[in-house]
Amino acid sequence: MTQAGKTSPTTLNAQAKIAIVLLAAGEGSRMGSIPKALLKKAGNTLLSHFCMAAKVLNPVEFLVVTGFHAQDIEAEIARVNQDLGLSIAIIRNSHAVDGQASSIRLALENLKSTFDVLIVALSDQPNISEKELLALSAQFTKRDLNKEVVLPQVQGRRGNPVLFSSKAVQDILQIPGMVCRPYMDQHPELVQLFETQNEAYILDVDTIEDIQKLGIDRP
Repeated sequence: MTQAGKTSPTTLNAQAKIAIVLLAAGEGSRMGSIPKALLKKAGNTLLSHFCMAAKVLNPVEFLVVTGFHAQDIEAEIARVNQDLGLSIAIIRNSHAVDGQASSIRLALENLKSTFDVLIVALSDQPNISEKELLALSAQFTKRDLNKEVVLPQVQGRRGNPVLFSSKAVQDILQIPGMVCRPYMDQHPELVQLFETQNEAYILDVDTIEDIQKLGIDRP
């Protein structure tokens, strides 16, 4: 245990092998076609900010899905890999116009590691930090028997990232075209809600107004 009774990242990782999928294929159409992953907070891109936070989990696999703005985002991933000593893999969704579900399915089909839990995250959540990722990981470690998904919920609103057991991922892959959201809707008995007041889990950047309100800088 670390100070203040917190579970250390090392302990968490010893209990669960973690894989991460970060979705960064969107067009950012409501902001005039801006790559949201490259928006900046405190001088770092949102992509870099998330990757720095995720490093604490020592993931066995880290996969980013690109689509729109692929070249610019992939260049940033290359920089992040070099600066942070990560091994982030990239898969490009040539059908990103079909929406987020197509990116999720593509990512699930291309995971290569043996993992216990998969974190599915969005690239436009500026306030997701080590704190939020460790809290989610701890929830997965102590989840109830027979629960396969950990979903943060803030005042009745679903949040992100969401955690899926390897069993849940395999179950999803057995069903053609199935992705995470409908799987959770069809199997609520497998979902453990992480009730929290932490609005970081529901805060994302969708509009120009969001950029101005949150003090985010354009790429």
